[in-house]
Amino acid sequence: MELRQLRYFVTLAEELHFGRAAAREHIVQSGLSQQLQRLERELGVRLLERTTHHVQLTAAGRALLVEARQILAHVDRAAVVAQRAAGSAPTLRVGIVDASYDSMPQILRDVRDRYPDLEVHEIEAGVPAQFRMLADGRLDVGLGRASLAPPEVATELFRLDPLGVLIPAGHLLAAAPGVPVATLAAEPLLLSEEARAPEFNQFVIELCRSVGFVPTVYRGTVDSIRAAADLILQGRCVVCTPASCVSVLAGIVWRPLVDPMSSYPWSVLWRADDHTEHVRAVVAAARRLSRKFAWLQPSKQAAG
Repeated sequence: MELRQLRYFVTLAEELHFGRAAAREHIVQSGLSQQLQRLERELGVRLLERTTHHVQLTAAGRALLVEARQILAHVDRAAVVAQRAAGSAPTLRVGIVDASYDSMPQILRDVRDRYPDLEVHEIEAGVPAQFRMLADGRLDVGLGRASLAPPEVATELFRLDPLGVLIPAGHLLAAAPGVPVATLAAEPLLLSEEARAPEFNQFVIELCRSVGFVPTVYRGTVDSIRAAADLILQGRCVVCTPASCVSVLAGIVWRPLVDPMSSYPWSVLWRADDHTEHVRAVVAAARRLSRKFAWLQPSKQAAG
């Protein structure tokens, strides 16, 4: 019996669906099925009752689930004890796109509440850089749009974030409850530096094209939302940003984009072969917060 077989079994017991469980473990469905069949052969019992439409645990499966969870928890605790005995506190290296966004701070707050001894190092980096740093081991988890993720990086969507625009409080559009996307055709649009956030620039440009125009791009770049504030206040440009941007400064307002409404997809990112306790804790926290705040449900301001 292997630990990965127990982990696969616990995941399947939680999902009761081979497709969803395989997606969570980032293996193909046939591979998951083979591992579970091997576990059943090794134990000499049936753990699952499977039909075309559903999966359920047998009595033996329900009994194993209790023990399997305890075994996996003991393994995780053993790793922490070993780290402490070696005199080193457990650490987590976290990639963030921009300190202005509130998703990762909320996730990390949840994780720190559960692991008060965890030493967290936050590293600000664009999503392409996060992919590289995850792949070569310089990061443990990251955050961003997953559309360009390489095969070695696992992803899980947890938030559909209403997209809007930052404009001066005195701007004509500021009086409206929502800003039609088509009105951006008349505004210089500040995009992110392409090497830093190509996935976000692509998302915004495709949204503009969907209503029949290519945006006029402001000639210049900044490295954060906060750094764009002066340009916005001077009326030189407007900036598209999701609602989770929390560091809007005095004199600047955020208005949701409408016609069409749009939501930016945030995913948690990690190495596909990394099943360590604190990485799993970040993924679990993202799931909990997503359910708590209905982050994957279309809002009144924007649809996914």
